[in-house]
Amino acid sequence: MPQPALPISQIAQLLGVPEDALRTLMVERRSAGDATLVALTVAEAARRIGIGRTKLYEYVSSGEIASVKIGSLRRIPTEAVDDFLARRLSATDFGAAA
Repeated sequence: MPQPALPISQIAQLLGVPEDALRTLMVERRSAGDATLVALTVAEAARRIGIGRTKLYEYVSSGEIASVKIGSLRRIPTEAVDDFLARRLSATDFGAAA
């Protein structure tokens, strides 16, 4: 069973950096990509989240991440990636024992 992700405050504490500095860095990294892209390939979306393509296909198949088929190509709207991460973050119980 995969371990739940740590909240940003704990990550900042472990790294020894202020939480607001870590949040700023995360925002900068998100905006560093091609701002003109409105949809990502499965590989791009997986890389953006930091998971493998197979796992991302599992999330697409289950409907956890929205996708659209354009011809024979599968694309993931950039908003779908952000929405997925926001849902996962809000649904994670950080107080639960592993």
